[in-house]
Amino acid sequence: MATAHSALTDLLDPLGDCMTPEVARRVVQLRSSADANSRMQLLARKSTAGTLTDAEREEYDACVSAGTFIAILQAKARRMLGQNGAA
Repeated sequence: MATAHSALTDLLDPLGDCMTPEVARRVVQLRSSADANSRMQLLARKSTAGTLTDAEREEYDACVSAGTFIAILQAKARRMLGQNGAA
């Protein structure tokens, strides 16, 4: 049975396949802002404590999904750079 993660990975394969080395390097360097990190840490603590509001739960879920998307794309970029010797 496929997981959501593997399904997302499969969906992103074509995007990873069309990256140039320059784009791949920029994708690998993507980082969230300090403000975004602070907000995610707050939401994570509230999630662990079970005190998220419905709106915060939606925001947190969206951020987690976006983070997963970016992490998979970065892994594809790293693999592409390593395969091309362009790291």
